[in-house]
Amino acid sequence: MITKEIQIIIDALNANEVAAIPTETVYGLAANGLSETAVEKIFELKKRPSFNPLILHIGNQNDVLKYASTLPDKAKQLIELFWPGPLTLILPKKEIVPNIVTSNHPTVAIRMPNHAKTLELLRSIDYPLAAPSANPFGHISPTTPDHVFRYFGNSIPILDGGACQDGIESTIIGFENNEPVIYRFGAISQEEIEAQIGNVRVLNKENHQPLAPGMLLKHYAPKTKSILSNNIDTSLSTIESENIGILAFKENYKHPKIKHIEILSATGNLKEAAQNLYQKLHLLDALNLDFIIIESVPDFSYGKSINDRISRAVIS
Repeated sequence: MITKEIQIIIDALNANEVAAIPTETVYGLAANGLSETAVEKIFELKKRPSFNPLILHIGNQNDVLKYASTLPDKAKQLIELFWPGPLTLILPKKEIVPNIVTSNHPTVAIRMPNHAKTLELLRSIDYPLAAPSANPFGHISPTTPDHVFRYFGNSIPILDGGACQDGIESTIIGFENNEPVIYRFGAISQEEIEAQIGNVRVLNKENHQPLAPGMLLKHYAPKTKSILSNNIDTSLSTIESENIGILAFKENYKHPKIKHIEILSATGNLKEAAQNLYQKLHLLDALNLDFIIIESVPDFSYGKSINDRISRAVIS
């Protein structure tokens, strides 16, 4: 039996409206992925440029072949290994997928999220959900229902799934000559993927006509002016303010200019740091600081995903 809270979301989606849904990565702004009318509302609500494609979310592994025309062997391997989970695959699309979803590309991004409520929702409807992150375009991704509410208020229904477990977007993999290519670092590390299927190539950042979500140079940004730092003390010495926030990797820095500090992982655990990234950025961004200094982290495993996000957040 469908719960009342999920039925409210289904009713909105069936009416071609937008609703916020939880996933293990971040909250998404969801709409019927086969309805141009509904998908247009996502772009309008987010103020997202039409050239930036969306991800289709499905409730069963076999549903991928409803929307993708072919499935490379390594895509099949990845599905068996990582679905449901924070992995998005870029695949040749079938005509049933509207061009507005793919920004007129011949490929479509598809994933099966690992969240009980959203899987129940997806298995209760007969269409996939197009769902980018539930934030105005370019802003910090939301990992709690409160984050979504602060952005959109009562304008959309929100399915409360608690705090997101992984806290950072899915890893995106496409295929060239049937070989996997990482389009976006995310909640599954490059090392975890390569341990299963061998070496994968990494695509560079792209600022025009991106092939997948999350590839634009400017993204995930706080409202507060933010600076990326490899040395907190040096960065503090260059700023004439005593109203500075610090987003540190593991060290609890002490300095008279620091008004507030958030630490991603006191033990230096990169997975924990990735899980905490957006939550801590939201906290700092709400404090009316003059600057946020964001410390870079070791650039391996989940550190690649963190550094990718913060490098895009601080581009002016």
